[in-house]
Amino acid sequence: MQRVFPTLIFIAVLLSACANQTTTTTEQFPTQPINIMAPASPGGGWDSTARAMQTALAATTGQTVQVYNVSGAGGTIGLAQFVNEAKGKPHELMVGGLVMVGAIQTNKAPVNLSQVTPLALLTAEAEAIVVPADSKYQTLQELIADFKANPSAISWGGGSAGGTDHILVGLIAKAVGVAPGQINYIAYSGGGEATAAILSGAVTAGVSGVSEFAEQVAAGTMRMLAVSSEQRIAGLDVPTLKEAGVDVALMNWRAVFGAPELTAAQRAAIIAALEKMHASKEWQDALKNNGWTDFFRTGDEFSTFLNNEITRIGTVLRDLGLVQ
Repeated sequence: MQRVFPTLIFIAVLLSACANQTTTTTEQFPTQPINIMAPASPGGGWDSTARAMQTALAATTGQTVQVYNVSGAGGTIGLAQFVNEAKGKPHELMVGGLVMVGAIQTNKAPVNLSQVTPLALLTAEAEAIVVPADSKYQTLQELIADFKANPSAISWGGGSAGGTDHILVGLIAKAVGVAPGQINYIAYSGGGEATAAILSGAVTAGVSGVSEFAEQVAAGTMRMLAVSSEQRIAGLDVPTLKEAGVDVALMNWRAVFGAPELTAAQRAAIIAALEKMHASKEWQDALKNNGWTDFFRTGDEFSTFLNNEITRIGTVLRDLGLVQ
């Protein structure tokens, strides 16, 4: 027995030392300059998000942060480059969002978001349903009643086929019992073109982000019938789709992804840096100045959200006949 106790004591001390070493060893981030890919042309939503991150991360980490653009195919060209070139590199980040989820499926992209590391949801914007000011439709209920009675007679103007605007119309149709194949959706290449079509009456109703229609609504040339958020938007006396009797909510979200094949410790360290960024004055100012809704969620919560969105959007795109 006299030999056993010293041995047990030695083992206990050794285990304690190992435990202390495990808890105190952490991944450091960042240890070198950070690169952020905006997989779109300069000036768009992903680009402006990446550049807001650039300012806030530089301020909170003290490291140099650079943004570069790789445009095309709804972000899938940039995604393919990121997957192939950034493996295992924690200082490489990429901005993306809901549009990319749809583009991966409609473009039959050779890569997808399961090949990168979800880090954090950042911002979100509600969609809006508008009509020209001289439209006979005063409420969404009136518009939906005619849509149900004669779906093809109601034309919806919005962005590219398979994009967020089109997806919202598909969700609305499904919720009110209209077959997706009966939707009369007209896709426009830019916001200016879509706005002109709405104002001229070339389409019955318009669909886009709330901010896209803010000036026209304020000027009295358009009427906003509903927004796609879960709750009403502060400063807007406009009902949600759910309030108007359509059980649909959709936010055009933006997020940041890490490189493929990161370790759990690297992922945790990057998320910690993003949490500091989110709390910074620079990021909070960017949210306010750009009119972005704060939608910050990280790690596993974001991963669960992303998987649910991929499933939901895939179902809508199949219903619309845009993917097999």
